[in-house]
Amino acid sequence: MHARAIAARAHRARPPDLQRRRDDMPHQDRAQGLRVGIIGTGGISRAHAPGWIELGADLHCYSHSGGEAFAEQFGATVHGTREELLAAVDVVDVCTPTPAHAEIVHAALDAGCDVVCEKPLTLTTEDARAVIAHAERAGRHLFPAHVVRYFPQYAAAKQAVDNGAVGTPAVLRYERTGEAPGQDWYADDEASGGIIMDQMIHDLDQAIWIAGPVTSVYAQQSVGEGPDTVRTGHVVLTHAGGAISHCRGLWGPPGTAFRYTFDIAGDAGRLQYDSDGDPAVQLDAVAAARSQGEGGYLPDVSSMRSPYSKEIREFTAAITNGEPARVSAADGAYVVEVSRAALESLATGRSIPC
Repeated sequence: MHARAIAARAHRARPPDLQRRRDDMPHQDRAQGLRVGIIGTGGISRAHAPGWIELGADLHCYSHSGGEAFAEQFGATVHGTREELLAAVDVVDVCTPTPAHAEIVHAALDAGCDVVCEKPLTLTTEDARAVIAHAERAGRHLFPAHVVRYFPQYAAAKQAVDNGAVGTPAVLRYERTGEAPGQDWYADDEASGGIIMDQMIHDLDQAIWIAGPVTSVYAQQSVGEGPDTVRTGHVVLTHAGGAISHCRGLWGPPGTAFRYTFDIAGDAGRLQYDSDGDPAVQLDAVAAARSQGEGGYLPDVSSMRSPYSKEIREFTAAITNGEPARVSAADGAYVVEVSRAALESLATGRSIPC
């Protein structure tokens, strides 16, 4: 269906006073009854759905397969076409494979919807810039779901660094290990961006969040052979402020335990985290002394809610109340640009300016 027709259907589905009614509600009530359409009902959609349900959203879904099962599990209204869903909702949550992201985001914006999109925002830098420009023209919100910013350990590290626990960051190391995804398209760099854009993009985003913009990117990759292909990626970022970040990702054979670590060292201290047994972020003696002497840098992470639910809650507050979110569409586009530079480095063997 033509985009203009979709938008017209969306307009008919929304009474003219719908937004006025929502704007007149108390802030805490505006999320109640928000109509949210999840497109794509694979694994990540099941991490998103509980957050929407917790907020009292009216959940809808559309998927090429699995929609009925998802609807039954989460009490969603299932739609037979994407256009039908777009005409029925206020917010679209894009949970499809990466190659479809840009097309769906454009269609949702044409339909007058705000959009949450799983990472990566798009497959190419050009598409990322285009969806941002479209959202700005449409006056709609667009959020990339970089959920690792909502994991308590990473949020604690960000707060600690911002408050001076390590001084000026100098060397940052991130590692992420897990079982390789089962679907073949993940391993196709042309379709998914491979391990760099699908898995390592989390840590590239973290490095940028902590140490700032990047001036150059260098990447290497090792791909094994056999039915259970093991793939390892290494990306080195040189930041404009002088810091160096090293990100390592591993897709292992079935049964590989999921693990993530980080190590952030600066000119005044160091902090570390390893999900394999450590209960919280660890500061070295220098950083710990600074923390104790200045009132504490790390929040209590013992009772944090699901990072997916926290992410959804923050995006909803931004959409309904205008509150700030810790990740923006521009953040999502920038890490796509850095990831594409890493893929160019893989192809050329050169360090790529960014």
